[in-house]
Amino acid sequence: MTGPGAGSPLARAKRRAALPFLLPLIVTLLLVAGWPLLRTVWLSLTDARLEAGLAPHFVGIANYTYLLSDPEWWSAVRNTVVFAVTSVALETVLGVLIALALNEKMRGRGILRAAMLIPWAIPTVVAAQMWNWMLHDQYGVVNQALLALGVVQDPVAFTADPDLALWTVIAVDVWKATPFMVLLSLAALQLLPDEIYEAAEIDGLGPVGRFFRITLPLIRPALMVAVTFRSLDALRVFDLMYILTGNSAAAASMSVYARQHLVDFQDVGYGSAAATALFLMIAALTSLLVIAGRIQAAPEEDDR
Repeated sequence: MTGPGAGSPLARAKRRAALPFLLPLIVTLLLVAGWPLLRTVWLSLTDARLEAGLAPHFVGIANYTYLLSDPEWWSAVRNTVVFAVTSVALETVLGVLIALALNEKMRGRGILRAAMLIPWAIPTVVAAQMWNWMLHDQYGVVNQALLALGVVQDPVAFTADPDLALWTVIAVDVWKATPFMVLLSLAALQLLPDEIYEAAEIDGLGPVGRFFRITLPLIRPALMVAVTFRSLDALRVFDLMYILTGNSAAAASMSVYARQHLVDFQDVGYGSAAATALFLMIAALTSLLVIAGRIQAAPEEDDR
């Protein structure tokens, strides 16, 4: 809580009154999320395996040492970062552009808004399997269309080709998650007062100037929330990559890598180390985004 009255007796009394209401939530989070997290961190320091009758032994940071020296781990890190940066950037740009179009007064705007939400409403597993069939190199509708149009001469194995697999997953994620960015951007646009644009038009400010000098600064807080949620979601991507490409090293994310060692190789200790490393990366990114948001908000509070 910030502002002139943050340290006043009334503000302190409000915080004390809120604590009993927050306590059940805090306890629930500690039980549901805190204990499994601590258990995973502990297992990452052991040689635990799923084989029956084998007691885990403490090995310290040996799993992390091997993890940091494993080329496949760094390949998974690269895939995850490329996926997160590219998909979130495309979804943000497309989301704002589509939101600007849907914010205009036009016939059928309500139907377009409802249709726009369909990809986001489809469960990720269903959407991934649907695109998996559509992109199949032998009987997928995408290849049939490309062959009929003469774009390609032979069927393309989009999800099996190491050069195309990651970009195919990115394209499917952009199709799936862009409506989320549209929804938050459109909600922010709906709150902007018309008087600002009327004044800008009188001052002779063009459409591009109005967007960069008025619209974008005003919707930036909502946009930052959307980008933060999508970035965190993209960094822990699993289902989309696993269904489309399996355990392919060309497109495996850090979550896929951790799952492979936990389940396929039954190496609980090493898989837990990979999962813990992923958690630390996401926690670090979250902290950076929160700090960046506070730094951007500080000048605005000083102006007030």
